[in-house]
Amino acid sequence: MRLKPFHPSQASAVSSWATNRGDVNRWCGYRGTRVPVETIIGWSRANGVQAYGLHRGSELIAYGELWIDTEQKEVEIARVIVSPIQRGRGRGRLLVKALAEIAKETYPDIFMRVHPDNTAALRSYAAAGFRRVAADQEAKWNTIQPVHYAWLTLPKARVRRAG
Repeated sequence: MRLKPFHPSQASAVSSWATNRGDVNRWCGYRGTRVPVETIIGWSRANGVQAYGLHRGSELIAYGELWIDTEQKEVEIARVIVSPIQRGRGRGRLLVKALAEIAKETYPDIFMRVHPDNTAALRSYAAAGFRRVAADQEAKWNTIQPVHYAWLTLPKARVRRAG
């Protein structure tokens, strides 16, 4: 598997991976039965966004974004989705771990927000090392959100001192 920068020509594939209101809403909060190709292309080109695709050979099997916030000095991993035929095989975990490695090169504080009904995603991200933020922090961050998201963070590695 290989992570590569996302190319807009792949937006049609990504658009086809969530095809009902519930799945689309859990994935990205979009209000419709399918996210238009043009919307996905727009996301990938937005300021502060780095979009990536996970490939198996030449096949795109997953998509995700890094939202880099220079003001807050943090990165949010966002809009992660795996091709339906690749789900349940650890592809989401692999994608999130790879995105986190890239994110760490910019800022050490890495977050994700997940629709609370997306239990498969929550399990996958926990397996990638993400943990839920403190309840008071989550409540604060959710005050301006349309949904009470589960907010996750990647704990920073502890530095062990010799001696």
